Formats: sequence, C-alpha cells, structure tokens
Amino acid sequence: MKKYLFMLAAVIFSIQLKAQLVPAFQDDTTGTSLDEVIITANKYEKKQSESGKVVTVISRQQLDESGGKTLNELLNTVVGTIIIGANNNLGTNQTASIRGASAGNVLILIDGVPANDPSVITNYFDLNFINAEQVEKIEILKGGQSTLYGSDAVAGVINIISRRPGVKKINVNGNFSIGSYYTMKQSVGINGNKVNTDYSINYTHLGSNGFSSAYDSNKTGTFDKDAFNQHIVNGHFGFNAGKRIRISLLGSFSNYDTDLDVSAFTDDKDFTAKNSNVQAGAGVTYIYKKGTVRVNYSYNQSERKYLDDSIYKSSPFIDYTKSSYTGRTHFAEFYGNWKIKNWEILAGTDYRSNYTEQNYFSYGPYGPYAPPVLKAEMNQISPYMSLFFKNNHGLNLETGARINFHSEYGNNISFTFNPFYLIKNKAKFFGNLYSAFKTPTLYQLFDPFAGNNKLNPEKGIIGELGIEIFSIKSLSTRIVGFYRNTKDAILYTYDPLTFASQYKNASHQRNYGGELEASYFSGKFSFAANYTFTDGNTKSVFDGTGTPLSKDTSYYNLYRIPKHATNFKAGINFTNDFFLSMQIRSIGKRKEYIYGSSPETLKGYTTIDLYGEYRFGKMIKLFLDLKNLTNREYFDIFGYNSRKFNFTTGVSFHL
Repeated sequence: MKKYLFMLAAVIFSIQLKAQLVPAFQDDTTGTSLDEVIITANKYEKKQSESGKVVTVISRQQLDESGGKTLNELLNTVVGTIIIGANNNLGTNQTASIRGASAGNVLILIDGVPANDPSVITNYFDLNFINAEQVEKIEILKGGQSTLYGSDAVAGVINIISRRPGVKKINVNGNFSIGSYYTMKQSVGINGNKVNTDYSINYTHLGSNGFSSAYDSNKTGTFDKDAFNQHIVNGHFGFNAGKRIRISLLGSFSNYDTDLDVSAFTDDKDFTAKNSNVQAGAGVTYIYKKGTVRVNYSYNQSERKYLDDSIYKSSPFIDYTKSSYTGRTHFAEFYGNWKIKNWEILAGTDYRSNYTEQNYFSYGPYGPYAPPVLKAEMNQISPYMSLFFKNNHGLNLETGARINFHSEYGNNISFTFNPFYLIKNKAKFFGNLYSAFKTPTLYQLFDPFAGNNKLNPEKGIIGELGIEIFSIKSLSTRIVGFYRNTKDAILYTYDPLTFASQYKNASHQRNYGGELEASYFSGKFSFAANYTFTDGNTKSVFDGTGTPLSKDTSYYNLYRIPKHATNFKAGINFTNDFFLSMQIRSIGKRKEYIYGSSPETLKGYTTIDLYGEYRFGKMIKLFLDLKNLTNREYFDIFGYNSRKFNFTTGVSFHL
C-alpha cells in the first residue's frame, strides 16, 4: 500500500511539472523578514530590527510549506538549535539544546508562558505534546533570558505561539496526510472573528506503526515495531470587555501512547508509555495610550505512566515494573510596559509553584520493591524590570534585572545589558551581556537516594557579539559569536567505593562558538543557509559520568551536540501554484557518554530532503515531502534508530 501511495503522489506532481512554467512572485519561504513584529524579545510587540537580541522566527508560511515535517524537525534547522532525537521514532524523549546547552537549559514558552514538567529530572517540557498543525509561528530567542523569563532560560527560549483565528466569521482548515511506517495524520480547525470576539478550536490525530526504536546491531530481524498514537485538542476564546480591556481564555489537552525500547541495542516487546498534558490559562490586557498592562495565569499538568510486564524480560532481576510521574505547575504574572519619550519601561512580577508525585513498583525473583512515594513542591516569586532607550541617531540600549526568591535555597539575581547600533535600518551592530540561572529541580532536591536539599542554582554569564544586515539587494545576513560560562552546574555523582550517589554543584562549564546565517530572495527564487560552530569544556572533580577523579580536570562537555552543523534550503516558485524546495542538513561528529564506560563517537552525517506542493486556488493544496533521500543510516542517540528514507504526502485545505 505504501508503495502505491508514493507512486500516486509522485505522478500528481510530475503532471504539474509538465505544465507551462510562468514566473511568479511569492513571499520568502525559506527565511523570515528581519523587520517583522516579534513579541518574545521584549514581552511586547517590537520590530525585529529594533531589538539587539538574536531572534529567529519560523512563520506560519514556513510551517505550511513543510507539510511532512514535525515541529522538532523544523526547529532542528534553526541556526544554533539542536532537538536531540527529532529524527528518531515518534514518542522518543526529545530535548532542546541551544548553543550546546544541556537538557533543561532552554525554556519552552507556549504563548509566552513558561511550560515545563516538574516530574522530569531536568524540568524540560516534552515537545511531543505539540503538533505543527496547531502552531501559528515560533520565535527562538538566543542568549541568557532569565531577566525576562526566569529560571531555565540559560541558553535561550523557544516561544511556540498557538494558531490564531482568521479574518472571516467562520474559517475552516484541515490536513490529511499519510506516509512511511503507515503514519497517518488528520487535523481540522474551526476559527473566526465576529465583532469584538474571536475563537478557535483545533483537533489533531497522529498515528504510526513506527519502527524499532532500538538498533538491531546483530541484524536478527526480530526487533518489533514501536507504535505511536496521539490526540491533541486546543482552543482559544477572546473578547473585548470594553474599549481598552481584552480577555483571553486558552486550553489544550494532548495525550499519546507509545511502545518504546528502554535500552540501546535492546528490543523490549512489552514496554508501554502513556503520556498526557493538560494546560489551561486566562489573560487580561488593558491597553492605554502609552502602553499596556497584562495579567496572566496558567495551569500545566503532565503525567507519564510506564508499564513493563513479564512477557519479555530485559533484566534477570526484574519481571514487572509499573511507575507513574505527575508534575503540576501554577504560573501567575502581572506586568506592564510604558513609553515615555525615548524610553520604554517594562516592569512586573511572576509567581511559580511546582509539585511532583512519583510512584514506582517492581517485582522480581527477590520479591516486590516499592520505594517511598516521592511528593515534593517548591515555589518562587520574581519581580523584574527592563529599560529600553531608543536614540534617533542609531544608538539603542536595553538593560534590566530580576531578583528571584526561592522557597528552598533563598534568592539570586540576574541582569541583562544589550547595547546595539542601527544604521539607517539596513544594518545592526550589537554586543550583549546576560546573566542567567537554573534553579535545582524537585528531583535533584528531594529524590530519596540522590537528592540534595542544599543545592544552589546554576548561574551563567553569557556574551554575544555580532552584526546583522537586513537587506542589501535581497540578501540578509547575521554573524554572531557567543560565549557562556556556567558556575555551580549540577552534576549527578557516584562513588563506586561507597556506592553513594548524590546531586552536587560540582562543575564549571564553558561553551563558545559562532553562528553564520544568510538568506536571499529574488522573484521566484529563494534560499537560506546557516552554519553553527560549538565547542566547550567542563572543569570538575568528576568525569562525564559523575565518577570521582583524582584531581580537578577539564574534559569535553558537548553531549550529543556537534561541533559543526550546517543547514541549506533552496526554493523555487515555478508558477503561482507550484512550489518546490530542497533542504540539506549536515551534522558533524558528536560524543555520547556511556555510563560506566568510555564515550562513544557518533559519526557525522548528511541528509537531503525534497518538498513539493501544488495549490488549487487559495483553498486546497497537495504536497509531497521526501526525506533522507540517500537512505543514510546514522545515530542521533547511540543505539537507537533514526529514520532512513521516508515520505509524507497529503492534502490541506483552508475554507
């Protein structure tokens, strides 16, 4: 069946290629206008050229023209950004890294509100819960952003902005696709605007037979396929309560079931996971002549349930395991911005409450094992302020600070200093200095075996220096050098002599490198390319696995992160209706640390994707996405399969 569907899609596109080719003009599809309005850099609307921070935007048009790609695959093409596991089986734990940062040092925002999971060791948010069909755009903000966004924003933030209503009273959009591994996706949304009210509700189902998550190194052919099944519903309702007040209500529910292999190179035929996420929020905005005042509240709950029964035994000591991990967060924020002549002032405070409950039970030859249920919570309150000075002669400056009051360790301060010089709205020179922090997680503080309630927050100093050219004869470029120095980094330590393990503020980490990106658009042709160099080291009395060393030692610290990463995309509009693009991604060698063993070196790889779409007017579009055309075999995570050649084809509509 898969073969015939592929052939049918290919025939459709080949017919369109034979049509008469007419030159056409279309918006840039491979990059984003560097003068568009963004929100994430300042927490209020501002043109991208008027910010000294490093921001990349994935627009709704780019999402539309990547019909076969997941959200994480798209993020993987952003300069300096790596989503580890994005090309593995659906349901794989996927963590975001910016400029070599470790898991949990990139803060995920959903509509500007922090999203994380307190039940996870590093507090990261599971990006599997979000599907690209329900996203309006994504803003990726680099550098230490703790002054505006608090804990975890050490290397940057990724702001995922939900899909917005159309201009008509009733708009209907949808997507149906099918592809390799018997993957099927159905998505439909209804939205609209009427007088002072707007609304949207979206539903997506994604199912796949998948492939074996673990790599069959002995080529036995007996490893089973690991399936994935997901349902997502989200909605938005907004209305004007008077001339100056806007009220918004948001909600989402996402759950997925998956059969993944627990260990590298090892098939596990009866391990299952059921993960769910619920979010609900409300916001009130008051608009006046010189600024806005906002109040936001959000509730986020994630739950993970794992079951490994006795049909297939991955360990001789365990016949059966059952565990569950629940994380809940409450987030409330009050802030406002004011414009006074050449000054813009932002001030506010936010409150965060984190709670987790974790249960584990196993049974084996030596009987049952059930450690005490872990129940833990913490909270923090953080007032902050930012000042932005705009000089009509080109010199601009942003500076700010936040003080964080934490229920466990006390308080800490972060700051930002962002001067930049704008030359006739054509070029921008900038030099940014940030401090950032990551609070210890509930697991690191309170785990009964390795927890340490005396932990301090990780503290980082981040620097950026660069130049950005907005548009010279349709060419835009940006060059950035970056440096991050993290003290009191939290490390899991293990002493093989005493068999004692504990989390400690035990290392000092440095990461540095550079980013180069360029985009060109002229008539029907467009291209975008970027290159990232990342390097770093850790100074510690423990090695990369947490084992004690005889003396303070420096070692390479990029975990699954390449030193060299390159992305290239070229597109052509053959007609007003037919668009074709090619994307090349090249990833260098990486290190994979193996617990209790020497690190493995993962080979570099290059993949080539081809995408095409044909539009029937403004309402219907057919698309075909061919990925990893050369059928390259590689590891993103050692011992786990990545996708070889695969395809997605489908139809989308906007009514």
